[in-house]
Amino acid sequence: MLSDASIDRLFADVAAFPGYKLTIDLPQQRVGTSDGGLSFAFDIDPFRKECLLNGWDDIGLTLKHADEIRAFEARHLREQPWL
Repeated sequence: MLSDASIDRLFADVAAFPGYKLTIDLPQQRVGTSDGGLSFAFDIDPFRKECLLNGWDDIGLTLKHADEIRAFEARHLREQPWL
């Protein structure tokens, strides 16, 4: 999330300068011009940031627990084979 003032500034610059490009530095939580002349800090939920940095979507997050899921399924089959 960026402040309203930062967003207004970026939209004004995009409208004023054709080909305007921004750089997003997620680890440092900054967005700005590629030459570093303009830079704004932004907030992001720490969990969302970790997911983005690691390329985890909902499936990826689930697969992080694959061993635990397999163990549960095996135990479940042993304990309740009729299900």
